[in-house]
Amino acid sequence: MAKRNIFLIIILFFLILTCMRIGWMIYHQPPDQPQAEDGMIDLTEWNFTDNEAITLDGEWEFYPSEFIAPNSYDDPNESKEYISVPGDWSIVYGDSPYGYGTYRLTIILPEDELPHQLYGVRMTEVDSAANVYIDGQLMAEKGNVAPSAEHSEDSYAPFSTLFHPENNQVELVIHVSNFESPLQGGISQSIQIGTENAIAADNHTSVTLQMIVAAIFLLHSVYAFSIYFMGRGKYQKEILFFGIMLLLHGFMILIDDDVALYLPIDGSAHSKLLVFLSASTLVSLLIFIKHFFQIKSRFYLLLLLLYGLTVISVLIIPFHHYGYTLGILFVFETLVTLFLFVETIRAIRTHSSEAIFILLFIASYASNQFWGALIVVQIVDIPYYPFDFLLTIVMIALLLFNRHIQMAKLNEQQTEELQKADEKKDEFLANTAHELRNPLHGVMNIAQTVLDDKDEHLSDKNRENLNLLINVGRRMSFTLNDLLDVTRLQEHRIELQRKTINIRKVARGVLDMVHFMTEEKELQFQLDIPRSFPKVNADENRLIQILFNLLHNAVKYTNSGEITVSASYKNKMAMIDVKDTGVGMSKEMLNKVFQSYEQEDSGATSIDGGFGLGLSICKQLVELHGGKISAKSTVGKGTIFSFTLPLANRHYGKINHKSEAAASIDITDEFHMMDATTPVSDNRERRDDKARILIVDDDPVNIRVLRTMLASDYKVITATSGQKALDLIDDGGIDLIISDVMMPYMSGYELTRIIRNQFTISELPILLLTARYQLEDINTAFLAGANDYIVKPVDALEVKARVRALTNLKRSIKEQLHLEAAWLQSQIQPHFLFNTLNTIASLSEMDTDRMIKLLNEFGNYLRRSFDVNNAESLTSFESELDLTKSYLYIEKERFGDRLNIKWTIENGVDFHLPPLTIQPLVENAVRHGVLKKSNGGAVTIQVTDRNTHFEIAVMDEGVGMEQGEIRKILDEHPHHLNGIGVANTNQRLKKMYGKGLEIESEPGSGTTVRFQIPKNK
Repeated sequence: MAKRNIFLIIILFFLILTCMRIGWMIYHQPPDQPQAEDGMIDLTEWNFTDNEAITLDGEWEFYPSEFIAPNSYDDPNESKEYISVPGDWSIVYGDSPYGYGTYRLTIILPEDELPHQLYGVRMTEVDSAANVYIDGQLMAEKGNVAPSAEHSEDSYAPFSTLFHPENNQVELVIHVSNFESPLQGGISQSIQIGTENAIAADNHTSVTLQMIVAAIFLLHSVYAFSIYFMGRGKYQKEILFFGIMLLLHGFMILIDDDVALYLPIDGSAHSKLLVFLSASTLVSLLIFIKHFFQIKSRFYLLLLLLYGLTVISVLIIPFHHYGYTLGILFVFETLVTLFLFVETIRAIRTHSSEAIFILLFIASYASNQFWGALIVVQIVDIPYYPFDFLLTIVMIALLLFNRHIQMAKLNEQQTEELQKADEKKDEFLANTAHELRNPLHGVMNIAQTVLDDKDEHLSDKNRENLNLLINVGRRMSFTLNDLLDVTRLQEHRIELQRKTINIRKVARGVLDMVHFMTEEKELQFQLDIPRSFPKVNADENRLIQILFNLLHNAVKYTNSGEITVSASYKNKMAMIDVKDTGVGMSKEMLNKVFQSYEQEDSGATSIDGGFGLGLSICKQLVELHGGKISAKSTVGKGTIFSFTLPLANRHYGKINHKSEAAASIDITDEFHMMDATTPVSDNRERRDDKARILIVDDDPVNIRVLRTMLASDYKVITATSGQKALDLIDDGGIDLIISDVMMPYMSGYELTRIIRNQFTISELPILLLTARYQLEDINTAFLAGANDYIVKPVDALEVKARVRALTNLKRSIKEQLHLEAAWLQSQIQPHFLFNTLNTIASLSEMDTDRMIKLLNEFGNYLRRSFDVNNAESLTSFESELDLTKSYLYIEKERFGDRLNIKWTIENGVDFHLPPLTIQPLVENAVRHGVLKKSNGGAVTIQVTDRNTHFEIAVMDEGVGMEQGEIRKILDEHPHHLNGIGVANTNQRLKKMYGKGLEIESEPGSGTTVRFQIPKNK
């Protein structure tokens, strides 16, 4: 803005302010009033009303340096003079404001109003002290009137009094003394007379205006202080000093003019306080504008020094030298006002749109100070004028309103820019996550391949480094998944697939899932959710994600201790708690823990990394379900994360319970029917060669769906819990297990781990059903020992294809084992054949009967060894025993007393068992047991009826075995061993009955091999 335009605005604004002030003066200027002459004023023709009082201006009688008693003015007094009121008595005392004297005025009132009219006299300002007498009666006192400074005591408040005249001629006498004010003495303001209502109305109007203006200032100061302190001092300092300025100015308005707020101090202290408030208000305005415009000027520092000088002068300069203090104040106010005008104009010229409001504010303030000075020096005398003050508030209000508009526009613009930047950031993160996934998984797969390659001879250190590389890759994969989920949540692309969920089974599955992250950490996991806990209405996939993120966070910040998942419910909401005993969080971190990209600055963070997105995702997912999430933490003691989910509503729950109950009954009935009609031991029932599949799921609906898919091609049995599944597996005959991951008492992961302790991947395949296609779910499944997995909801074609592949694998391995058993027996070693023939030849010369019997047993042994039924799944105990006896007869003839045979078989024993089961164990006891000793030993074959099963034991007194040898025989595949007899038998028994061989042995103490044949098979 051009300088010329600025000056035009200032001049125009000052003209407006001046016109308003003059208009106020004209409005309050009474019509032509009688003037006092020679100490008398005639008001007989004046019409007194309740709306207006009349001033008693004019010539009053004045008696300097004496207090004339009322009613004694009829006596001649040579000291009487006439003086103008209002006016300064310095002309009487030789330009000195100090002195004392008596003012007297005779007032003639209208006679027709005397009987009923109550009058009042109001005095706005009398310097120092005064006593008011009306018709000889003391009506009011202001301070303490005295002829000397020692006894005189000044006061500063205006006052008024009421009287009822006895006749139409009223004598008004005022005793005045001034030994304090150095500026002027006597009656410096007009004295008013009027009716009671007129005096009260005039006084009330003035005081009310002051209080209103002061209240506006004080309320705005409270508003400013609130903004500043609610922001804890983080907002601009100009807000603070603006509030201080308003507070000081509002207080000054209350104690000036008609004194709406009276303070218990004398007149000199009151005057000094006004000077201090005036200077402090102006310096607050100075500092406010300095910070507002960021002014950097040395002159500003000079003005602050001048303010300090003003305050010091108020404190140390005696009141009778008050003029010097006012002079310093005048210089200070003049310089500050000019400085503010200059700096504000400079700001306007630098295109600051807000500076024009500050300029008008300063102009209003300067106008008020200018007119105030004119009133002080008695150039003008007008009632209290509030509009300059109100205009300053209007200017500031316009300034704040304009700033609000500008800030709103700026915020809108910045919001759009931030939203675009945020969208670009999310797009970048999503693209980055997608781009990083393939190379990351490539690196992990290459590292895993090298780690699994047995031809690679890796050092322990390199193997450890590869494991670390894979673990770091997994953590990075979690982070990439979090980035993708954040993008989906922000774009509202996640839709919940709500259903009734057992929170206990989900929690159990997730706890098993995080086990693989607890390597090298001494952690205990506790599940404290009762089995009867009501179901919740949630998306199972997202509930798993919430629990996994919370547990992952707990593991991350807990090196040792306990992690507990518990639940309770209240008001139709389930409350799930994840509690750890880790490092805890600070209060500051606790307030922002659910914000994106926020995480505690601790050692765990630096080790595990991450972007701090997991908890933010949890919060959004919980809220998407209609719940809330919170956290409590104590540094060094641990953290509790709590979130709520809606319980399944009653109507929804009843429908599901009915369908589930019906499904359970139907499935259970069919299960018992199948068990009753398909005993494993019946070879004829197994001729159809259908694989037996065990489906494990606590949800009857899921069981029915899978059963419907598979029943036409497979024999399907079911279990609704992990423990029941283990019982069925112990019964044997299972070719494939299909298990859900999330089950309440034993998760699918835990069930898989237990099964793998007994069966290898090839012996009993396991197909897991998981709700999520996430790396952590897949890793946990394979680490537990699963052969494959399917993501729910399942597809019929996919299920059938994967089941077919796994059952074909199992069938091939089973057939191979049968062929291996038959091949084993058919592979009669040449030296055994030659030695047997040599024994027969020797007996032909020594004992023909023994030779003939040996030939018969040898023929029986060969016939049994080459029997085609050896490839079948079952044979009779009698047939297996006949083969074993033939073998032992031959070996007994060969080795004589070195081999002793003991039979312990109960009468009436008759059952079926896999062919070539007992004979390989007996052959192993003979060849690798007793014959390894020079003096030989005994081999005992024992068959015992144990009510539920038959127990077969082969015991020898041979050399025995180390525990490592035993584990190798039982754990390794037959192809990996030098001899396949015992290992093959072990695997066939496990596949048929769910339990293999039991071997007890110690070096030098012999060996005992046992196995069981269940009676219901």
